[in-house]
Amino acid sequence: MNRRTSIKRLLLFGAVGVSSFSVYEWFNFNKSININTFYTYKYLIAELAETIIPRTSTPGAKDAKVEEYIIKILGYCTEPRTQHKFLTGLTDLENYSSNKYGHSFVKCGKGEKASILNHFEEKSKYPVNVLNKINNKFIGKPFFVKLKELTVEGYCMSEPGATQGLAYDFIPSTYQSCIPLQPNQRSWATK
Repeated sequence: MNRRTSIKRLLLFGAVGVSSFSVYEWFNFNKSININTFYTYKYLIAELAETIIPRTSTPGAKDAKVEEYIIKILGYCTEPRTQHKFLTGLTDLENYSSNKYGHSFVKCGKGEKASILNHFEEKSKYPVNVLNKINNKFIGKPFFVKLKELTVEGYCMSEPGATQGLAYDFIPSTYQSCIPLQPNQRSWATK
């Protein structure tokens, strides 16, 4: 057999193998994830949310049950690509925590948790803002950006977050589009 023919066939078989694997991965990546998969990470998500919005004089993310909100939004309201990115991010976070501190994120101290989240925040952004916009548009939001976004949304929409964490007017008399804040006043939940 001719050496050139053998090399061409070898390259052809290699290209077919790589493309078929890529097609398989693409279909697998666009396959929806069952919500029960997210519930296996419930305690990790709760600890992450509590690290982002800790309990102080106001309720924290655990008090507002933000982890339930995050799981339901991921399970029912996001596309499969975001679901896969989020699960991959949770796995990467656990691996990073185990490699750096020798135990899971849940068992880390406050300083260690803050250090881990700072690492993932730095890793999730490019120094040039245009690249962040392109990344968000075509690939989707990075894990940590999505986590922070869902944590803040879930906290502000929860009853403890809206009534105790934010300034809350139960029955606003009129709509006022621009109200100056007083010194040391919390943001408005309603107005």
